[in-house]
Amino acid sequence: MLLIPTAELIPLITDANGVVRISKTRVTLDTVVTAFLEGATAEEISEQYPSLQLPDIYAVVAYYLRHQTEVDAYLLERQSFATKVRQEAEKRFNPLGIRDRLLARRTQQYNNCKLLS
Repeated sequence: MLLIPTAELIPLITDANGVVRISKTRVTLDTVVTAFLEGATAEEISEQYPSLQLPDIYAVVAYYLRHQTEVDAYLLERQSFATKVRQEAEKRFNPLGIRDRLLARRTQQYNNCKLLS
């Protein structure tokens, strides 16, 4: 039997927001690359994200290894965007004392329920 190598498509798509995802899933490139860089094997990533196919994980990791500079730049851009969004959210909704406010709200709701009983 003669084996004929063929080109395989990389299972990555870019959504309308510019986020790169694994084809036919909601899992982002960021997620797979981060797990890989933290030492997870393709099999471990597959267990953690059952919507991913093992061959797709290997293809994405291979793509990352072949295009590390470009992917790292993309990941840095995404991280910068996430930081900006978090900072804007913290300006609008002060995170200081949020635990106390939530506990007070829960206590108030509990007390209101007791009064209605």
